[in-house]
Amino acid sequence: MAMRDTTDSPRDRIVEAAVDLLEKGGPDAVSTRAVAAAAGMQPPAIYRLFGDKEGLLEAVAEHGYTQFLQSKRDQLDPDPQDPVEELRRGWDMVVEFGVSRPELFAVMNRATGRGSDAAHRAGLEILHGRVRRLAAGGWLRVDEELAAQIIQATGQGAVTTWHSTPADRRNPALLTVLRESMVAAVTRAEPTLPAAESGPAAAARALRATLPDNADVLSDAEQRLLREWLTRLAADGGAPHA
Repeated sequence: MAMRDTTDSPRDRIVEAAVDLLEKGGPDAVSTRAVAAAAGMQPPAIYRLFGDKEGLLEAVAEHGYTQFLQSKRDQLDPDPQDPVEELRRGWDMVVEFGVSRPELFAVMNRATGRGSDAAHRAGLEILHGRVRRLAAGGWLRVDEELAAQIIQATGQGAVTTWHSTPADRRNPALLTVLRESMVAAVTRAEPTLPAAESGPAAAARALRATLPDNADVLSDAEQRLLREWLTRLAADGGAPHA
């Protein structure tokens, strides 16, 4: 039996014990008594540190996001030559994580609507950065916000469908088809210069994607107003062109 690292804080020990129980037995296995016993502590410590079981599960979700974010950063290309391939790699990473760690993935998705911890926000920033590079390069077929939603929805849907399908009927081709359907929905076969499209939507998307986060020439209020205008213009032409 492996010895637990005694340098871990009580909070870390409890969260790691909860993750271990979750992945072995699902949410029902994560009782305060079982977690306390696995962490070598008394149940009152959990209430003192997390409030209740839901608070503990939120901490488990944050732990999962932190682990996943680290794996994404380890493989992140700061200057990708092919933003469409970068999109594929990012989608594959999410799905592989969800397929290999279903219980943790499910708890992470449940917590998304309740909290906005730093690790989750950082993960979203990576996703929106990928979408922004697609828009700046003329690859994006739809509005940035819709693109991000499609990417997230197809990834989560792929994982949910995989685990709801009996093991003997699971076909890895499903994941490939869903990924390529996502790519086709949000990107063009070839990059398009804004001037080549009719209407201002593409120009608005490209300009918004290349705006710096902090432009000294504009005040904060002016930056917000400009982004709002560009978002409206981009959304007007957000539907795919025939």
